[in-house]
Amino acid sequence: MARIAQADVEEVKARTNIADIVGERVALKSAGVGSLKGLCPFHDERSPSFHVRPQVGYYHCFGCGESGDVYSFLRAMDHLSFTEAVERLAARIGYTLHYEDGGAAPETSGRTRLYQANTAAAEWFRGQLATGEADAARRFLGERGFDAGAAAHFGVGYAPKGWNGARDALHAQGFTDEELLAAGILSQGQRGVYDRFRGRVIWPIRDITGQTIGFGARRLFEDDQGPKYLNTPETPIYKKAQVLYGLDLAKKEVSRSHRVVVVEGYTDVMACHLAGVTSAIATCGTAFGSEHMRVVGRIVGTDASGEVVFTFDPDAAGQKAAVRAFAEARTSTLQSYVAVGPEGLDPCDLRLNRGDGAVRAMIDTKSPLFEFVIDQRIAGHDLASVEGRVAALGSAAPIVAEIKDSGIRGRYEHVLARRLGEDLRDVHRAVLRAARRESEGSERPDARGPAAPASGAAAMTTDQPATIARATIASLPRTSDAALERDALMGILQYGHLVEAAEIDAALAIPMTVPALDVVRQSILAQPDRTRIGWAVAAAESVREPLRSLAVELLTASFPALTELEAQLSTRSLARTLRIRAIDREKVALLGAIQRVPAESEEGRAVRLSLRDLDARRRGLTEGS
Repeated sequence: MARIAQADVEEVKARTNIADIVGERVALKSAGVGSLKGLCPFHDERSPSFHVRPQVGYYHCFGCGESGDVYSFLRAMDHLSFTEAVERLAARIGYTLHYEDGGAAPETSGRTRLYQANTAAAEWFRGQLATGEADAARRFLGERGFDAGAAAHFGVGYAPKGWNGARDALHAQGFTDEELLAAGILSQGQRGVYDRFRGRVIWPIRDITGQTIGFGARRLFEDDQGPKYLNTPETPIYKKAQVLYGLDLAKKEVSRSHRVVVVEGYTDVMACHLAGVTSAIATCGTAFGSEHMRVVGRIVGTDASGEVVFTFDPDAAGQKAAVRAFAEARTSTLQSYVAVGPEGLDPCDLRLNRGDGAVRAMIDTKSPLFEFVIDQRIAGHDLASVEGRVAALGSAAPIVAEIKDSGIRGRYEHVLARRLGEDLRDVHRAVLRAARRESEGSERPDARGPAAPASGAAAMTTDQPATIARATIASLPRTSDAALERDALMGILQYGHLVEAAEIDAALAIPMTVPALDVVRQSILAQPDRTRIGWAVAAAESVREPLRSLAVELLTASFPALTELEAQLSTRSLARTLRIRAIDREKVALLGAIQRVPAESEEGRAVRLSLRDLDARRRGLTEGS
């Protein structure tokens, strides 16, 4: 495959704001001048340690150590090749790439072709909705309160009943059977390949950036022996455990309001959005799981009032879904709620029967998920009998015991006591017993997983290679010298381009007292041009592990300043302080030397001249000249 011209690679990166790309997946908040932070998308965490510095086009997680530029972020998040990441960003900003052999952009890279095939299929399905054969699909939508405008907004389409409609149309656009099978648009049978979706309403399923990655389809005709709902199978770009329908449309409102509403189907998402609840999303043919919760949590952010509101049918299936959701929600920092429509109506039927206001009211009258699950646990027990109340308490107490916040747990003990009509002290004791049982169970060796390796000689027989701890800012010595050198390097990496080159050069010429920081200093000093875009990233990345992580942290950490001008002035001041410190140390050495030589000797006169020169240089630095 032809290589993209390096100049274009750099130009696309320079024109792309990394905060826009990261911000589509992570709720970012200001973390000081020039710095943003949010929950790391690479590991689970409850407090944000993931920092993004748009000015240098770089991100770093102070928790897990992941770092990189906008290309590495896209590659990690969407499993792209480097070329695909560059091509995607170039397409996003409308930039025409050039290739080293002078040829046109290659169109055969696997993942890129899957995106292109899905996009082309979505356009074709959308066009089919306007044909005469699609009357049943239009009637299906109309009966649920969705007009042509609503269908267009969500990209809803129609798959004709024939076996080769989509296949023939996409063949005409240059796609092969192999590509369409890989994208899940075609299926393989004993008699060959054929359209996977036939005689169905089609919803395009998009990733968070708005790219179509698959489809959801609903059966329309009675003679269709297939499932009521049919989704794209797992593909390299469609992972149902990570995909949330409508998230591309909901993400801005979710990030703004710190609330996400999880509904059960495509039409429910449509109904909520049209009713003004534009933070609604749905899973795609699977239960809401831990990966979904992580995706949601990163976008909702770490705001203390962050909420996830689940809507469930009040039937047995809905109750099971609520318990599954509870299992995921209890590990999240988000406050979890349940919203149930009057008479068990889902959002789509509620909007159709009672209007947009009823949908909004349903969400606003949510109740805590814990209460909902507690009610499910005690339902079916005869609360009129002592035995029934004891059994209900035993069933519900473990739910309350799992609440980590002692204040909230105490409140739910009150809730459970009222539900059961039992003495609060009895409920409290039952919760404590349940908590102890849980704790004892988690401490069993089989509950913790593999045992820790033995210490001493036995541990030396393991085949596991020894790991070298990453150097970090936190691992630096806690001395005034280390703090000065740390802050100076941080300022130089982040704002050195705003300070006179001579000032920075003079400071970098002085060795540092902390060996790890001195390695970073040497890497910065080795950069041939500290005025070009990306020099600081190159300096940090040129440091080898285990010190590279320290360099990256210095590049991305929040610099202690309120404005860019203040950061610039502070960096200049820190650079001068390094030079003043060196002068002071040199002066101390000379004062010691002058005690050892005759005052009127040639050597004594030379020392005094050196001292006067040092004093003059120091005055020049302290007076700002």
